[in-house]
Amino acid sequence: MRNTSMTLALFAIAMTGMVATAGASGEHSGGHGVANDADVERTISVEAGDMWFDPEDMSIAAGETVQFEITNNGHLEHEFVIGDKAAQEAHREMMQDMMGSSHHEGGHGGHGGHNMAEGEHGGQMPAVTIGAGETKTLIWTAPEKVERLEYACNIPGHYESGMYGTINL
Repeated sequence: MRNTSMTLALFAIAMTGMVATAGASGEHSGGHGVANDADVERTISVEAGDMWFDPEDMSIAAGETVQFEITNNGHLEHEFVIGDKAAQEAHREMMQDMMGSSHHEGGHGGHGGHNMAEGEHGGQMPAVTIGAGETKTLIWTAPEKVERLEYACNIPGHYESGMYGTINL
């Protein structure tokens, strides 16, 4: 009986992790979001430095599932967030408000409790937070009927310093 209880407890913990991961990925009503590894059609390497992304633009076909492999070679934490220009602007404003209200509270990763990888933005924009020296992946399916999106780091001051790029669909 004890082994069964332990097995069920471990299973519950594993399922909680899967649900949290699925929720963190986010998905717009336009049909793009996270797929599983088996659906990946290609990998795109992205380098994040101190206030820049390389490449600065990319072309992805509508409906194509890609795996972004983002390496942060800079000295600061960054985020890689995909969304349209208006969504990026709204997220940037939220990040500025959070930094202003909780900057001195020792929040998570310098974001005042906000972590894009944990889906704190309501699951509307696929995103990942990458610490200095880290590499993270994000699997994403490009939406239909959209011509252009942005990927950006919306940590205050980063976007304004040029840390964004264009996805042409």
